Amino acid sequence: MNVSSRETTQYVSHFILMGFPSRPEMQLLYFGLFSVAYALTLMGNTAIVCAVRWDQRLHTPMYILLGNFSLLEICYVTTTVPNMLANFLSTSKSISFVSCFAQFYFFFSLGCDEGFYLCIMAFDRYLAVCRPLHYPRIMTKQLYTGLVIFEWSCGFMLFLTPVVLISQLPFCGPNIIDHFICDPVPLMMLSCSEDTTTQFIYSTFNAIFMFGTFLFILCSYALVILAVLKMSSAASKRKAFSTCTSHLAVVILFFGSVMVMYVSLESSEDAKIHYLILFCDNTFMQSSDI
Repeated sequence: MNVSSRETTQYVSHFILMGFPSRPEMQLLYFGLFSVAYALTLMGNTAIVCAVRWDQRLHTPMYILLGNFSLLEICYVTTTVPNMLANFLSTSKSISFVSCFAQFYFFFSLGCDEGFYLCIMAFDRYLAVCRPLHYPRIMTKQLYTGLVIFEWSCGFMLFLTPVVLISQLPFCGPNIIDHFICDPVPLMMLSCSEDTTTQFIYSTFNAIFMFGTFLFILCSYALVILAVLKMSSAASKRKAFSTCTSHLAVVILFFGSVMVMYVSLESSEDAKIHYLILFCDNTFMQSSDI
């Protein structure tokens, strides 16, 4: 009987990404809106990358970090948006098991890289405002090149463990994910068996990453604000605040949306709404940094 039951068990070979279930007319509207937003994201971030690459005056640590962050942003949204756009026009909305976990891995690895990049950019602003005389000696080409390489690779190394653990869970049906993307939380909920160890490891990893990076950025900007308030010149205060305001806005929107999505317990509709907020943040805030 045990052999027979194992032979008749059918494991999931693909998943269904529901996205926004709605009428075909609304699906076309969503397709148009997200296509425009995606095109703006690509154009804006590509313009930043090209400007930093070809303008010698922008070959400074702050703009080199910004250029790499924009390139990372292009990769980040491309892991999910093209498939989401295709699903708006599709009736099946299916994604293979391998493609689903590949999307999961690259999306969250690049998202993790974004968090670390925001930390580096906050550290750079801290040095520029709080240690201006020592800045050229500390932020050398060797240092920021090493930081760029480290941050590009860090997320891909860290997220191997959660992806491998979740992919080893048994999936025997159902296979419907009420989301735009292959999100790990609904994936674990679809598993045939509840693995509390995997859930604990994933939740702990998320909490440490999100609160650790956010607190690092918060402390960096607290020191920057204190240093700015001590400046006697009003022009110096305006210049210091102007270089940090747009970056701080991106930080608040990015971490605010992510923490609401993955720390609080909420409905799937709320999660999708916060994902849209995060996508709009990535679309419209990057161009304000240059």
